[in-house]
Amino acid sequence: MSRLLCRHFPRRALLARPAYSARSYASSASAAPQFNWEDPLNAKNLLTEEELAISEMAERYCQEHLAPRVLQAYRDEHYDPKILQEMGELGLLGATIKGYGCAGVSTVASALITRAVERVDSGYRSGMSVQSSLVMGAIHDFGTEELKEKYLPQLAKGKIIGAFGLTEPNHGSDPGSMETTAREHPTKQGYYLLKGSKTWITNSPIADVLVVWARLQETGKIRGFLVDRSMCPPGALETPAIKNKTGLRASITGMIHLEDCPVPKEHMFPDVEGLKGPFTCLNSARYGIALGVMGALEDCIARARTYALERRQFKGNPLAKYQLVQKKLADATTDAAYGVLAAIQVGRLKDEGKATPEMISMIKRQNCDRALWNARVLQEIFGGNAVSDEYHIGRHVANLYVTQTYEGQSDIHTLILGRAITGIQAFV
Repeated sequence: MSRLLCRHFPRRALLARPAYSARSYASSASAAPQFNWEDPLNAKNLLTEEELAISEMAERYCQEHLAPRVLQAYRDEHYDPKILQEMGELGLLGATIKGYGCAGVSTVASALITRAVERVDSGYRSGMSVQSSLVMGAIHDFGTEELKEKYLPQLAKGKIIGAFGLTEPNHGSDPGSMETTAREHPTKQGYYLLKGSKTWITNSPIADVLVVWARLQETGKIRGFLVDRSMCPPGALETPAIKNKTGLRASITGMIHLEDCPVPKEHMFPDVEGLKGPFTCLNSARYGIALGVMGALEDCIARARTYALERRQFKGNPLAKYQLVQKKLADATTDAAYGVLAAIQVGRLKDEGKATPEMISMIKRQNCDRALWNARVLQEIFGGNAVSDEYHIGRHVANLYVTQTYEGQSDIHTLILGRAITGIQAFV
């Protein structure tokens, strides 16, 4: 197991059954296998001992430290940057990266962390995913060794915060039409000037460093730049928050405005151009989302099941006695089980270098769609009480709509798969 993770949680503690939930990965004492509604297809049997331990540790942290504060954070539309420091102390950030203060665990282990975080709230997972997959991933995959050594250890500890600027006000699903530009500084040799705007950028208002994708004016090619806020003169970089969201309210979202923002030439990723760079980062994040949303759906199932067993209607019967309620639970539990297995399989292939972008599109699309659909149906079990945020399921529904939309809306992933199946481009 990663020494970084072990330093914070001894193996015995990691493998112990958490007190907050009935969820347990311990082997059954009975010789006959028993159906476990929390893990219907025994997905844990596919995990290594290290992955099980990491999952337990992440679940414990999330339930003990994130769950108690999420409701008020969602109400207030407040994100506490200390959360990333807490995650960094446990080795949860950039977990697949080897070296630079990172844990160096498997792709599946990293996704199990996102599943634990999203079981509490998709907004918390979004903040973590941007830091880990999009910012740290971009620096690790495309940055110079100097950039890696300077920024990755601090990002891994959560001591500095990152944001990823790709989406623009006029170009969401069509990043190829990007308007943000980079041109050589006319008077300051060795610098570029970035000009343009990005929107719906997680972490941007509090980010210390921002990965920004811009079209190089001299070549027309899209290039990646690492913008360090501390290097920007007044007025060159603005990152206003986007307020009054109806989803992901426990994360912070904003814009990026660049007005001839000077960036050293050394902060341009040297060996990647075009959309390969951002799409490589997005594929890693999309994979984490695919297993992450299963955590949100599993929380909806657990809450709906508890409510159905406790709520009594019509001659004192629990709602769980009624066939329509049982069908809702059975459908959701089946989709969650299938989604987890698919994500684990693709994670294994990713570590073996055998995963394709279309595989990730498939599980991102399917798992996000089914998580949202099932969460909306499970919401019906609560009746009018679902409107109260104290039952949490309405928050999950609002969040899951966003997860279906960002990092490739489901219709876009449909077209990616359609192109792979038929060989015909249907985007335009």
